[in-house]
Amino acid sequence: MSGAANRRLLRLPEVKEKVGLSRTAIYKLIAEGQFPRQVCIGPRTVAWCLDDLEAWIEQRIQALVLDVDRTLLPRRGHQLPPAMELWLRRAQERMPLHLFSNNPSRSRIGGVANQLGVGFTASAGKPRRGALRRVLAELAIPPAHVAIVGDRVFTDVLAGNRLGLYTVLVKPVNPEGQPCPHDRWQMLEVKLARLAGASLR
Repeated sequence: MSGAANRRLLRLPEVKEKVGLSRTAIYKLIAEGQFPRQVCIGPRTVAWCLDDLEAWIEQRIQALVLDVDRTLLPRRGHQLPPAMELWLRRAQERMPLHLFSNNPSRSRIGGVANQLGVGFTASAGKPRRGALRRVLAELAIPPAHVAIVGDRVFTDVLAGNRLGLYTVLVKPVNPEGQPCPHDRWQMLEVKLARLAGASLR
């Protein structure tokens, strides 16, 4: 079986969730040649290749706004885990980064920012939009081309959604820099968001 045949295909509901766009927006971008085309997988049935979608997202994202506590730093940790620092260094080679935290401690958030040589915002007040608007103005990049990454639904994801950023919900990080498989607080937030009608995986 060929590699192409092994590629995972997503139906439209999964695609909408993956890219954060409506059906109308997706088909409008397809007509303009700005979105991966669907493939026919049966009578009146189409799908999209996951590899194509991820490549499109990668090209679309031009900057990262990153939560710090439990996203980059483990709980009560003060040093970036080596695996996390490596990922951040690699991301830095491709796009600007900005650390964006509700934590009021400038020494804690600034320490991580100085380690990486990037800008930071402490006491960000997520999900309020003021501080995030200022970061977007400094980046001078349209919100749709900026991703906000964090472990909290009602701060990180909500703040990004309110300004039209691409949002990435991650598992909280452990001291080794790996995602924690189970986090009761995040699981509760996801459950509440789904009850409110949000589409989260």
